[in-house]
Amino acid sequence: MPSDTILLLGVNHKTTPLAVREHLALGKGYAEPLHALHNIAGCKECYLLSTCNRVEILMIAREDEEMEERITELLFGTSVAPEHRQNYLYTYRNLEAVHHLFMVATSLDSMIVGEAQILGQLKEAYRHATEFKYTGPILNKLLHRSFSVAKRVRSETQIGASAVSISYAAVELAKKIFGTLEGKNVLLIGAGEMAELAAEHLVGQGVQTVVVVNRTLSRAMDLARRFNGSAASLEELFSQLEQADIVISSTGAPTIILHKQDMKPIMRARRNEPIFFIDIAVPRDLDPELNDLDNVYLYDIDDLQNVVEVNKSERDKEAIKARRIVDEEALQFQAWLDGLAVVPTIAALRKKADDICQGELERTLCRLHLSPEEQKIVEKMALSISSKLLHDPVTYLKEESCRDQNTIKVEMIRAAFGLREEP
Repeated sequence: MPSDTILLLGVNHKTTPLAVREHLALGKGYAEPLHALHNIAGCKECYLLSTCNRVEILMIAREDEEMEERITELLFGTSVAPEHRQNYLYTYRNLEAVHHLFMVATSLDSMIVGEAQILGQLKEAYRHATEFKYTGPILNKLLHRSFSVAKRVRSETQIGASAVSISYAAVELAKKIFGTLEGKNVLLIGAGEMAELAAEHLVGQGVQTVVVVNRTLSRAMDLARRFNGSAASLEELFSQLEQADIVISSTGAPTIILHKQDMKPIMRARRNEPIFFIDIAVPRDLDPELNDLDNVYLYDIDDLQNVVEVNKSERDKEAIKARRIVDEEALQFQAWLDGLAVVPTIAALRKKADDICQGELERTLCRLHLSPEEQKIVEKMALSISSKLLHDPVTYLKEESCRDQNTIKVEMIRAAFGLREEP
């Protein structure tokens, strides 16, 4: 693949604030953005990852000067002026792109190192890309390798043993606010995976009640049943807020669902009792101005970066081991990729030798009166000579010690053996 590039562009929690991430053009769903990416001239394979903390595009492309500009236009849309986009964007090519993908898959690039959710999100994004047949031999191999690298890191290190997820960090923050969660009333807005994870952590901390509010009541009932809680419809949100101590919101709503003005009468009904909100939705569910109200404490995903990490020193030690695994695996994938460059030339070399052998055998055997057994002996001898003559040039092409010279090696062999140029 000498003229194709592995291209990765993206934004994440390190480079781009939540206020920008939640307005990205490629941050909403998969079908439409994938179609748009695939239609970019020069794109051969493509994949899109969209999570709360990152949006990343991965492509196999015959890159030109304008490709990156076309991709960034799709990514940002009208949310960021063209002159400011580079302030948020990161771009990796080839080995750097492979390495970054492996860092993401192993959670080494996550807000909280060691969290397990990202691998599932990668696989879900891959499922969408394969449904449209937008991945091919290179991305299929690369993404499957990223899954196996993540599995290897989990089995060979303890990076997940003391790791905390976003939901766990949210619960830890609540404990810092209240001291203890025993006897507290918890309200979950949304019934997705993030809410489920939060509920698992909260129930283990001895909370008194769990109420799940969701647009689809049946889904709220299913989740509430798991935790001996109760369910309510989204229309009942305001009345439920009067009783809650801790509120964790993670809906898929496109706009704010609770504004500052909505909360003022609720606080009066609560007699100004403190209430703690954690907004882990992207786009945000809760009005940032809620923080202006007395005894209302609101934190969003970006605030969770300030939570003191549990067992930080242990995770850092395990992360060093994990990064070494990522480095190894990235180099191994690059070696496989480099090997692809010589495969067409080896195939062409063998085909030319086979064609010459067959042609000469036909011309020779038709003039000789040999028995079938004798003909087989002559054919075997000719093929053996051909194989031995090809051994040195094929070995030369496959040598790993000078993989960075593959293009030169291919050109030399093709010229020396009169092979047609690759299309």
